[in-house]
Amino acid sequence: MPWAPVYATTDELKAFVRVSGAVDDAFIALDLAAASRAVDRACHRQFGAVAAPEARTYPVRYSRHRGKWIVTIDDVQTAVGATFPAGVDPPTLEPRNAVLEGLAWTEAYFSADPSDPDGMATFSMRWGWVPSWPDPVKLATLLQGSRLVARRESPFGVAGSPQTGSELRLLERLDPDVAVIVKAYSREVWAR
Repeated sequence: MPWAPVYATTDELKAFVRVSGAVDDAFIALDLAAASRAVDRACHRQFGAVAAPEARTYPVRYSRHRGKWIVTIDDVQTAVGATFPAGVDPPTLEPRNAVLEGLAWTEAYFSADPSDPDGMATFSMRWGWVPSWPDPVKLATLLQGSRLVARRESPFGVAGSPQTGSELRLLERLDPDVAVIVKAYSREVWAR
C-alpha cells in the first residue's frame, strides 16, 4: 500500500453509483483520487503506509506536565522493525489504546532526551495504517466520489429536479455525511 493512496477502486465506485461499462473509467479514477485527498484534508492525515521501516526526523519538546520528552510523529500502527535513537529507552507510543481502537499512534514519549544537538530525533518505523485504512474512510471516499460523479452532470452545481423536490446543491465543501463519518479520524479531534 503506498503513502496517500486512493481509498477505493473504480469498480467499487461504479457499483456504488450504479454505472457500468468502461467509458467513464478515467473520470471515475480522477473522482476517486480527488475524493481520497478531500478525506485526507478533512482528517489532517492520510491513510496509506510505507512498505518498510523508513527514517524520519522530528522536533523534540519537553512536557513539564508529563515529565517526559515528546515527539509528535506521523501516524503509525506497528512498532515491528522500529529503531530509536541510541542511548535511550524505547518510547511509549500514544494514544495508548489507539491501535486497539482502530486508530494510529501519533506521539512518542521518552524518559530521557532523545534529541540531537539541533533538538531533533530520528527514528525508523513502518509509518502509516497497517494493513489498511479503516472501512469508514473507504465509505467516505465512495460518498464523496459519488458526489463528484454527479457533479459532472450538473454544470451549475445543482443535481436532481426542483419539480420533484429532489434538488440538491453540490457546494464546494465536503459532503456533510462524509464529514460526520471521518470526524473520529481527524488528528485534531483525538490525537492530542
